[in-house]
Amino acid sequence: MNKTTFNIDDSYEVIVVGTGMTGSVIARYIAEELEKKVLVLEKRNHIAGNMYDFYEKGFLVQKYGPHTFHTNKEHLVQYLHRFGEWEPFFLECGAQIGEKVLHVPFNFETIDAFYSEDNSRILKEKLLRNYPNKEFVPVYELLKNEDSIIAEFAMLLYEYDFKPYSAKQWGKSPEEIDPSILRRVPIRLSYGRGYFTDEFQIMPKEGFTKVFENILRHKNIQVCTEVDASKIFKIKEKKIHCMGNLFHGLVVYTGPIDELLEYKYGELKYRSLDFEYKVIETESFQKYPVVAYPAEKYITRITEYTKLSCKPIEGKTIVAYETPSDANIAAGREPYYPLLSDEEMKKHKKYLVEIMDIPNLIACGRLAEFKYYNMDDALENALNICKKLRAYLQ
Repeated sequence: MNKTTFNIDDSYEVIVVGTGMTGSVIARYIAEELEKKVLVLEKRNHIAGNMYDFYEKGFLVQKYGPHTFHTNKEHLVQYLHRFGEWEPFFLECGAQIGEKVLHVPFNFETIDAFYSEDNSRILKEKLLRNYPNKEFVPVYELLKNEDSIIAEFAMLLYEYDFKPYSAKQWGKSPEEIDPSILRRVPIRLSYGRGYFTDEFQIMPKEGFTKVFENILRHKNIQVCTEVDASKIFKIKEKKIHCMGNLFHGLVVYTGPIDELLEYKYGELKYRSLDFEYKVIETESFQKYPVVAYPAEKYITRITEYTKLSCKPIEGKTIVAYETPSDANIAAGREPYYPLLSDEEMKKHKKYLVEIMDIPNLIACGRLAEFKYYNMDDALENALNICKKLRAYLQ
């Protein structure tokens, strides 16, 4: 299915750039429901975007970090079941705090681990009184509580976990990080477990790449990998030029919007990640599939894939050490997490204004929208765009 040579001719009414969730789902809809020929271009040497998985020394690992699919929307699960077999998977995560590995999100077990029985009981009662009918409360909110016992507990978590972890992850002090990111770190007001609370939590039996292969397997879809769209598309006078010629068809672009416009307003800033895989002669390396290590100097977390996405090999496990850094797309550094500062958002808005009046260009997805999407959000966003495409292409 994947090809590295291609021809762009008038038979293609649509070109989709990117084979992640957004690009793949939109390409399938156009090919299947609208019966149009679609050319899909992918810069990398593989499909599936950041959900790409592959075999490393006999173990199925995820190249761009751990992913599981979770949602409360049944129609999204039904969509995915069209393209592969899925099975329930309820992710549990941890954090190494001192000598202890504590369940994440932090819960009442965390309080029991840090406090005496009496003090633990008092703190839990105060939390339940202060936040009735709430399952989660952000640590960011707890820090501002007027009750000194609650605020001190929040500060303990902040100092031991959030502050050092965030400084590594984002390359900034917590004071410089966008508050929307801070609010993503909660404590659970119960002994409840599990990283997510969504009704549907699943993993593909044969891996994510296989699912994307099935989505893109259609007679009206041609996929070309190792094609840098920024080298063949140019925006001139509000028109799309492809390989030097004016292109009248539709372009669905899911790549970096600043790259498409040749960094006219500067490069949008992201954080990137590096992964080091190690096969270890043990059947279990850590308590949970994903464990954060706030006190480590460089590593943010370690994923043990034999607890996540692959079967163990007798007496062996495989782990991935995760280290964050600044992204640099031009230098080949993968963009993962957008740095959502006021300055970057203003810059992104300039790019959006630049393409606003190009009727045959749809810029969507994580990189084009400069937005962090969970997988279910990305899927729903793509399906919503599909609904609008019917009127455009018919």
